[in-house]
Amino acid sequence: MTRRPALGLWMCTALVVGSMVGSGVFLLPASLSPYGGISILGWLVSAGGAMCLALVMARLGALIPRVGGPYAFAREGFGDFVGFWVAWAYWISLLTANAALAVATVSYSTVFWPGLGDSPAAGAIAALVVLWGLVLVNVRGVRTAGQVQLVTTVLKLLPLAAVGTIGFLYFQGGHFRPFNPSGGSPVAAVTATVTLTLWAFMGLEAATVPADDVRDPARTIPRATILGTVIAAVIFIVSTSAVMGIIAPADLAVSTAPFADAAGSIWGDGGRLVIGAGATIACFGALNGWMLLSGQLPRAAALDGLLPAAFGHLGPRGTPWFGLVFAGAVATILIAMNYTRGLVQAFTFLILLSTLSTLLAYVFASATGLLFALRERLASPGAKAPVGRMAVSTLAFGFSFWAIAGAGPETVFWGFLLLVAGVPVFVLMRVRSSRAETGQRLS
Repeated sequence: MTRRPALGLWMCTALVVGSMVGSGVFLLPASLSPYGGISILGWLVSAGGAMCLALVMARLGALIPRVGGPYAFAREGFGDFVGFWVAWAYWISLLTANAALAVATVSYSTVFWPGLGDSPAAGAIAALVVLWGLVLVNVRGVRTAGQVQLVTTVLKLLPLAAVGTIGFLYFQGGHFRPFNPSGGSPVAAVTATVTLTLWAFMGLEAATVPADDVRDPARTIPRATILGTVIAAVIFIVSTSAVMGIIAPADLAVSTAPFADAAGSIWGDGGRLVIGAGATIACFGALNGWMLLSGQLPRAAALDGLLPAAFGHLGPRGTPWFGLVFAGAVATILIAMNYTRGLVQAFTFLILLSTLSTLLAYVFASATGLLFALRERLASPGAKAPVGRMAVSTLAFGFSFWAIAGAGPETVFWGFLLLVAGVPVFVLMRVRSSRAETGQRLS
């Protein structure tokens, strides 16, 4: 019996938007407050870079509609080792992001249950309950996970839309003067804000990963990737601007829940609770999206012989259950190792491990896009389309490289060590593959 793909356009778009609109956007107004109005330029630059990446991913998703997304693209363009390295890096990003988002979900829920923030052990246990609840949702079926993603995406966008629209009735333009209060040059200020705002766009490639479960992937994946990125960019810029216009810069700089504080100043305690619920749902929905990808990515690498075969097996419900359970187990270990730090410190530590790995996947995906465009250009010297795709891929590559440099030396150092740690795994899988081929020839 042929398995019917479960994800259509709106579920894929919800996967893209839901993977991006997570915990970061609810904290960014406070992080951006030292830069004032010029931070909006940083948002626009990040949005432009994200759109270049989205266009590259959309094009590659149409050309290579295979499960694995950035991994499949890099392997097609540069071979097994680069493909493995991207898969390894992206997998590290997913595993650590799962732990971080489980912690963040519980962190935001302290608006309703403050005791979870007072006891590190209670917070860790609650994070594990959230984590394994979504492991079970994803093991149950891709369609179930897609439905959860669609519902949570709609629910978490409602409070952001409320602050981003009604909030402008309480907007005070004086909060944006001076335009660049940081004291540095405009270029330095924009660079700093781009480094901050880029993290909000992580996950734009989400629709490219579960390609086997997407209906008409060559058409659906590009549309969902571009549509989801545009929706997220508009939400980020409008809602962040509204919050910065509602709360005075001095108060915003010390706020631990800027969206909730903005809602509280408009609607009182009830508004604060509603936005707190929206933030909790945002983290929960983002975790669901990343968990879905955590099973699909290693499955793609396993099917290509680059990871153990167990990751490629599908359970009775057509889901890569081993990869999902493995992801849950790793995230459990990370949460247990860091629970004594408290919720905020644990989240910060875990999310730093995730960011650089994702950027490596973006660099090689952009390079693959450039490679394909160059081949097309050489094959048809007079065609105009490859020139545009070459330009977009070059911009996406440069933007990703710039973002890696902006991540800081410590993050690059630890990220590089984690990447090198994957080389023995590649060697082991190569040895197993060679033995299997030798055995087949002898038989």
